[in-house]
Amino acid sequence: MDDKNEEATMETADGIGAGGRSPAVLASIGSVALALYYYYVRGDKQRGQFVGFWPVTILALASYFKLEEIKQLLAERDE
Repeated sequence: MDDKNEEATMETADGIGAGGRSPAVLASIGSVALALYYYYVRGDKQRGQFVGFWPVTILALASYFKLEEIKQLLAERDE
C-alpha cells in the first residue's frame, strides 16, 4: 500500500469513529433493564420476553446505518 492510500484509509477510519456510548447502545441497555423489570419485578413474562427482543433490533438498525455511513465515506474517498 502506498503512502497516499494509507493516508486516505487513516482519514476514513478517523471519520467513522468508534463511540461506544451511542444512543443505540444506551437504548439497548435501557430496554434490557425494562425487560428484566417486566419479567422479574412485575411477573409479566410474556411482555418481558417481548421487550427483550428490542436490543437486538436496535443494535441491528444501528449497525446498518453505520455501515451505510462507512459506504458513503469510502465512496467519497474514491471520487
